[in-house]
This record gives sequence, structure tokens and C-alpha cells, in this order.
Amino acid sequence: MELRMKPTRAIGWLLLICCSVCIGSDPATWIEHTAPSHPWQYVVLHHSAAEAGSVESIDADHRTRKDASGNPWRGIGYHFVIGNGRGMRDGQVQSTFRWKDQTAGAHAGEARYNEEGIGICLIGNFQSEPPTEKQLDSLAQLLTQLQGDWQIPEERVITHGQVKATACPGKQFVPALKRSGVRLAGATRIESGDVPAQNSEEAANVQR
Repeated sequence: MELRMKPTRAIGWLLLICCSVCIGSDPATWIEHTAPSHPWQYVVLHHSAAEAGSVESIDADHRTRKDASGNPWRGIGYHFVIGNGRGMRDGQVQSTFRWKDQTAGAHAGEARYNEEGIGICLIGNFQSEPPTEKQLDSLAQLLTQLQGDWQIPEERVITHGQVKATACPGKQFVPALKRSGVRLAGATRIESGDVPAQNSEEAANVQR
């Protein structure tokens, strides 16, 4: 006797399988890439400054931007995005073309940290609310993978606000990290607003 699965049930299983693949039960799969490894030296953490979002929505927005020379960006400037349940699943980690191609980011506003820094963006506006527990858990796992594989020390895991004068990643980000146990270099400097000056000449020459 031939067994037939109802279409609705079959679609449900397919969606479940697809979602599991997207999220990646093994964090090691999050950092897989197709190009030769780039010598990354830093991790730079960001928030999206929006309540909802996804890799696709950020990519669409970034493609409307131009660099200092008037050239359009090639797409999303980050290497990884972590969802908050609004636009992506809560805690979902998704790499972008920049990670798969092991190419420089367009996220730091300073050439050195774009060229040598892995840009991670958490969806949310952390000026008004903290990241979710699932986001922080995924971030901790992602950092463990990246720091282990590229030998990036704790003091080189920094926020956007440590690279240039910006509110990113929001005033509620670092306190949430502390409560979760995720260690981050220079937390006192971040909270006090003591950030290094941006090198505008280098930033202008960054290839987006």
C-alpha cells in the first residue's frame, strides 16, 4: 500500500527542515565559507537600530548607499546578522556574502576595522531595549567559534562605539552582555563614551 502524506503536513515538515538548516544546530556551520580564509584580527559588534530586520532588508538598505567617492555599496556591510524574532527567527545566525567570500566589511567607518574586523549586527534598537536572551546566547556561541578559529583575543572583540563616535550598539547592549556573562573588552570605556577618534581619510578610502 502506498502511503501518502497530506500536502499541508508535507509543507509543515519541509518548513521545519528548512528552518533548522537556516539556524544551524551546530555553531561550527555558522562560520563556513567558500573562499580562502582572511586574516581577521577583530570582531566589531553592532545593532541594527531598528526594531525589526533581516539580512535581506539590511542588504536592500545598504545597496542604496554610496561611499565617499560616490560608488554604490555592494550590499550588506556586515558579515553576520543575529535575528530577534522580528524579520528573522530569534537567535538565528545568518552569514552574508562578505563572510562567504571572506571579503572586507563596510560597517566600522574606519578602514582598518573594515579590512580586519568581522562585523556582527544584532537586530534591534538597543538604545530603547536590550537584545534578547537568544540573541546573546547565539552571539556567545558565534564569538567562541570565531575567536577560536582565528585566534582573536578578548581585547579585540569591540563595539562600533569603540571605533568611532557613535551610539551604536546602544546604551543597553553592554549591560545586557554583562548580565549574560559574555565578556567584552573595554566595557568601562564604552559606557563612559571614551572612544577613539575616527580617521576620516582612511574611512573615505574604504571600498564598500
